[in-house]
Amino acid sequence: MPDQASAQHTLLPAADNTLQQPPTAQLAGLSPAWQQALQASDTQAALEKVSGFLTARLAEGAEIYPRFVFRALEYVQPISTRVIILGQDPYHGANQAQGLAFSVPDACRCPPSLRNMFKEIAIEYPGTLMRRRHYLGDWARQGVLLLNTVLTVETGSPGSHAKKGWEEITDAIIRCVAESPQPKVFMLWGAHAQSKQALLAECQGGPIKILTANHPSPLSAQRPPKPFIGCGHFVQANMWLQEQGEAGINWVGEA
Repeated sequence: MPDQASAQHTLLPAADNTLQQPPTAQLAGLSPAWQQALQASDTQAALEKVSGFLTARLAEGAEIYPRFVFRALEYVQPISTRVIILGQDPYHGANQAQGLAFSVPDACRCPPSLRNMFKEIAIEYPGTLMRRRHYLGDWARQGVLLLNTVLTVETGSPGSHAKKGWEEITDAIIRCVAESPQPKVFMLWGAHAQSKQALLAECQGGPIKILTANHPSPLSAQRPPKPFIGCGHFVQANMWLQEQGEAGINWVGEA
């Protein structure tokens, strides 16, 4: 279950998702396990770098999303993470980004990539209703780490905060999870996510299952070499977890 701070985030007005505090000011809200994952000197340097950049942009009047940059870490601990879904950067429209990759508030229109994810789940679990909730907090509570590799973005400007220091920070998070002892599945969709396979190969931890396919974006979801639609990843992840003695994920959730 998410902590009290996460429950408070859920109650915030949907429109108020702009960044107010730099990442260094939000670290105190993380669990000791996640704080430890970010203690290396190079990671601390990256945190200072990105916090300085964001503070300067806020002073210049930039509108930055989301408000809570580490929200994905509030729902799971490194040891409780069973599935990792990697996104690239947050949604860049007002009211969308929540700090959970691919997730948006239920009041928002379903983004195309998320719609394709729900379409794939419906294919893999025939006879179930198409998922209607756009908020993926129920996945996160079950141990799904919904992590973007860049944790902030400016309004209307996708990719605007790439190569500002976030990648070093999220690599440390990925490494921490990969080196934890429990079995876990990495779902790597698209070239950006799949570039993390080299990082995973360096990690020594519990069993890892890596599933790769094209990104669920309509631009690539049905194209070769590995179309997302029809990939079977949600069922494959659950089957593998169950073979490892772990419970599967309820992907359908509340229809």
